[in-house]
Amino acid sequence: MMMKKLRVWMLLTFLTSVGQWYGCCYGCLLEERTGLLEIKALIDPNRVQGELSDWMDEKEGSGNCCEWSGIECDNSTRRVIHLSLKGAYDWSLGDWVLNASMFLPFKELQSLDLSRNGLVGCSENQGFEILSSKLRKLHALDLSYSKFNSDGILSCLAGLSSLESLDLSWNTLTGSANFSGLNVLSSGLKKLESLYLRGIQFNDGIFPSLTGFSSLKCLDLSNNILTGSASINGMFFNSTSLEELYLDFSSLPINFLHNIGALPALKVLSAGQCDLNGTLPAQGLCELKNLEQLVLAENNLHGSLPDCFRNLSSLQLVDVSRNQFTGNIASGPLPDIISLEFISLSNNHFTVPVSMKPFMNHSGLRFFSGDNSRLVTEPMSFHGLTPKFQLVFFSMSNSSSEDLNVETPNFLHNQHDLRVLDLSQNNFIGMFPSWLLKNNTRLEQIFLSENSFDGALQLQDHPNPDMTTIDISDNNMHGEIPKNICLIFSNLLTLKMAKNGLTGCIPSCLGNISSLGVLDLSNNQLSIVELEQFTTLTFLKLSNNNLSGQLPASVVNSSKLNYLYLSDNNFRGQIADFPSPIRTMWPVLDLSNNQFSGTLPRWFVNSTQLFTLDLSKNHFKGPIPEEFCKLDELKYLDLSDNNLFGSIPSCFNPPHVTHVHLSKNRLSGPLTCGFYNSSSLVTLDLRDNNFTSSISNRLGNLSSLSVLLLRGNHFDGEFPIQLCLLEQLSILDVSQNQLSGPLPSCLGNLTFRESSEKASVDFGFYFGSKSLAKAYNEFSEIRDLLASSYIHITTEEVVEFTTKGMYYGYKGKLLGLMSGIDLSSNSFSGAIPPELGNLSEIRALNLSHNNLTGSIPETFSGLQQVESLDLSYNSLNGAIPPQLTEITTLAVFSVAHNNLSGKTPERKYQFGTFDESSYEGNPFLCGPPLPNNCIEGESPLQPMPDDEQEDDRFIDMDFFYISFSLSYITVVMEIAAVLYINRHWRRRWLYFIEDCIHTCYYFVVACFRKLSSLGRRLVLLC
Repeated sequence: MMMKKLRVWMLLTFLTSVGQWYGCCYGCLLEERTGLLEIKALIDPNRVQGELSDWMDEKEGSGNCCEWSGIECDNSTRRVIHLSLKGAYDWSLGDWVLNASMFLPFKELQSLDLSRNGLVGCSENQGFEILSSKLRKLHALDLSYSKFNSDGILSCLAGLSSLESLDLSWNTLTGSANFSGLNVLSSGLKKLESLYLRGIQFNDGIFPSLTGFSSLKCLDLSNNILTGSASINGMFFNSTSLEELYLDFSSLPINFLHNIGALPALKVLSAGQCDLNGTLPAQGLCELKNLEQLVLAENNLHGSLPDCFRNLSSLQLVDVSRNQFTGNIASGPLPDIISLEFISLSNNHFTVPVSMKPFMNHSGLRFFSGDNSRLVTEPMSFHGLTPKFQLVFFSMSNSSSEDLNVETPNFLHNQHDLRVLDLSQNNFIGMFPSWLLKNNTRLEQIFLSENSFDGALQLQDHPNPDMTTIDISDNNMHGEIPKNICLIFSNLLTLKMAKNGLTGCIPSCLGNISSLGVLDLSNNQLSIVELEQFTTLTFLKLSNNNLSGQLPASVVNSSKLNYLYLSDNNFRGQIADFPSPIRTMWPVLDLSNNQFSGTLPRWFVNSTQLFTLDLSKNHFKGPIPEEFCKLDELKYLDLSDNNLFGSIPSCFNPPHVTHVHLSKNRLSGPLTCGFYNSSSLVTLDLRDNNFTSSISNRLGNLSSLSVLLLRGNHFDGEFPIQLCLLEQLSILDVSQNQLSGPLPSCLGNLTFRESSEKASVDFGFYFGSKSLAKAYNEFSEIRDLLASSYIHITTEEVVEFTTKGMYYGYKGKLLGLMSGIDLSSNSFSGAIPPELGNLSEIRALNLSHNNLTGSIPETFSGLQQVESLDLSYNSLNGAIPPQLTEITTLAVFSVAHNNLSGKTPERKYQFGTFDESSYEGNPFLCGPPLPNNCIEGESPLQPMPDDEQEDDRFIDMDFFYISFSLSYITVVMEIAAVLYINRHWRRRWLYFIEDCIHTCYYFVVACFRKLSSLGRRLVLLC
């Protein structure tokens, strides 16, 4: 008997060995391996770099199919148990109609992922129903991001009775027919525990159809059209098994939280961005004794966190960021929930102790985010407390404090496991906390920008290969960049040290860190750099230093360097033109305010993604190349303050351009067809050039135009009324031209309101991001957190505009608030249109130095936001409207050098601050601050009309001028006639003239000799 058992055991061992040998050679079973290759031939036969590129025959590559991407085999049987075809379909083959029979060879399959393939349906009689009797171990099926749009797919899935997880997210299963399909599905999938229906656009009618899923533990209805109109009982059928509920991006009423207690087993509730409005209820939500994760981020909730939160003794994660909550965290319920591991309070109105004392006993706390809070300091006795937690993530950026002398939080001295630390924008003081780098040897990202740290940067002795991001910009750091920075942080991705006082040279070894993509050392005092060393970067910003030299060809030829900022340095020389094409992508090139010369380079015109080009404030000369017409993706162009001449190419119409600056050059000619198709144009600055002819009517087609600057050219003709169609216009300057005719009354129809679009050009690029709540379950993926996922790039606009008698440069946010009209120094005539008084939001109006007549409109009292009003140097008459004193925002007011009469405005409000210069040159004005007082009871002197003044004169001046001219001409002609007729008199006249000439000559010679003799005597005396 024993021998028989021994033989059986030996046979089994032999068969197992054979199986293992077979598996080692082929991985999975031959049948399954053949099936996999057939699947590849069907869905991705041609792509070399596709998702299935390593699925090859043993003659071509790896014969072990268990090692292919997307495949997982059982360790003992070597059968395929997990098959992922996520995004593997070659879309060039057209829509994919699934033939499910291809999966029949995989009898042990437990998980099948067909997501992101755009499946449109199943072949007739070859759908998932044929798998129901074969794949009895299939537990998970992912069909998300497909194109199923009928309930047929739901019915055929009902036969997969072994399913425990089903993902149908981001399909188009809308309509009541699919609700009945869900009923059929629930009747067949009795074991289903997880159902994902994100982004299907279901409404509240779906809830009755979910009652059949009796074993459901996880339900995801995010991104649907839910309103919560049904009661919570009707919504979730008093499920005693539901543990996870995701309703993000819905629109729920606050009473939803009142009734959520009907789900007693709930462990995860996520309702971010659900338009929840009001205060958190004391009932319902606080009844969830088993709740472990609560996400209520990005709603409109306010008030304080309810005290009953203390009942949530199992809570591990709470995310209430981006709401309107208030209160001091120290006195709230969170310090009493010792189980907390993840806390996100950012972007509320919470008060947070800088010492973190309320959480000292939270031994499991690993994540804390409190950005945009109010920090409060505590007594020194709390500073020596040692917390029980070891944080992995701590962020407290942009948090204000009543105490302006706050140092780095003391509890951080006891933290040794930080991976991400963000203390930016807090104005912390003291020496740079180098101990943070030394204590946390696994630190990956540190953000200390916009504080007041000083001292030199000192690094630890031991390397930290995990560090990827360092941002210490905008502090008071000084000294040199440590030479060993490349050895200590050998895998840096981002290094920002801008806006400090760093000196010396830029370590060339930074260019050798292969992973380094972003380097910002701008606004320092660095003086030595070898640009050739930094061609492997993606983003290089060295603006506003003391750098010099020429632009190397290697920088231009670099295939990786996409964002280059070298402005405000002393680079010089010509920028060579290279044979095209050089490169196809260069989003930002800023070489402004240097000493570059020569003609404008053309090598970047082949860039398909050139967004920002700034070559201003250099010495470039010559015309604007017509090759610029190829820059179709251009958004920002600044060529101002150079020596460019010629006309703007008529083909220059970049469709996406928003800001164009060509001022302070020698460009000439009429405005051609350039820009007229640039419907996105916000700023057009052509100041101080030599443009001629009239202002084109076609500028009125630029519907987005907010800033139009044509100052200091030679435009003539009348003001085009088509410019009144520019509804977004906020700054208009056509001063110092030769425009004539009446002022356009239609300008009063525009609003000239504030506009943030003109303030800056913003864009950026992502490194990838995750929400903090998702990172809670993925502690190992710290580097993918939201904190460092985005590089934000802002090009602030600068616009020069005359207001308050001065020429100001408006920049950024201040520019967004500015609005004004400058029509000065032209030849406009006629009366001021009263419609201009409708410009209630304008801040500056300048009509000076024209030929305007008539009175000042009383409607100007409607300029309630105006700060500068200049009507000087015209021919205005009449009285100054007393209603103008109601304008309380005026800082500068001038009606000087007109023909105004009567009494000056009452000296109240702002008018009490204006001196005599605001009214001078109006002889018939009286009253303070002028020296001539008005006489009580006597009408003030009025300037006479021209015809009355003419009648009252002693002599007719026109008659005098004409008669004097005729008499003068007659006398001269008579003298000439006498001399011509009488030869004797003519000879005597000529002799007289000759004597006068000789006398004058000898007089000059004698005087010169006397002066020479006097000079020699003075020399001898000295």
